Amino acid sequence: MRNTVRQALVARQLDERIAAHFPVGRRLHVLDVGLGQGTQALRLARAGHEVTGLESDPAMLDAVRAALSREPEGIRERMRLIEGDGRDTGAHFLPGAFDVVLCHGVLMYVPEPDPMLAALARVLAPGGLLSLLVRNADALALRPGLSGDWDTALAAFDSPAYTNRIGLTARADRRETLTTTLTAIGAPLHTWYGVRVFTDPAPDDAPVPDDWDRLLAAEDRAGRTDPYRAVAALLHLCGVRG
Repeated sequence: MRNTVRQALVARQLDERIAAHFPVGRRLHVLDVGLGQGTQALRLARAGHEVTGLESDPAMLDAVRAALSREPEGIRERMRLIEGDGRDTGAHFLPGAFDVVLCHGVLMYVPEPDPMLAALARVLAPGGLLSLLVRNADALALRPGLSGDWDTALAAFDSPAYTNRIGLTARADRRETLTTTLTAIGAPLHTWYGVRVFTDPAPDDAPVPDDWDRLLAAEDRAGRTDPYRAVAALLHLCGVRG
């Protein structure tokens, strides 16, 4: 359920930004850095956009290739996959090559985010949209606190480092810090949302409930409303290239 909520909310928010920012019907050039299972990349290719996926994990690339092979030929032709690191976009793409750049669930595994963000901004066309999904350092104590893990909750107040649910060491980001960075790289923050305000503490194997529409409506509303969005597990930040 947690991943389903994440993908559904990000899709809704991303489509909203694209509709507000680009002419209706325009075929966009999209780069998805660290595309994971390819949920957003495949969805945008189905919508008619030209999508490039950049992924450093060969196993993830194989999974996306398998999923893409089941798509109609027209969608397969609109999507290409490249093995590589988001910090090395200059080795793969020309400056200003993409209208939209996605970097979802990647920065938490990068010790220092600024070089990657600068690399992403470099390949973003003037007026282009940069979409980031990051772990929210300002809410890092909530999940362990709500589960009664007081030691982890207390540690989260003092450090952005954490261990995620699959046992990997990761790092959270603060919106204030990323706002400064986005301005510095020429893609200042335009809009931001919270993702998973209510459902983040759910167990990994929690099924999608029968009242899914109401759940998603509540999460969507919270992700747009202060003070709730500020304590969401994830932040969806949208910058625009100046």
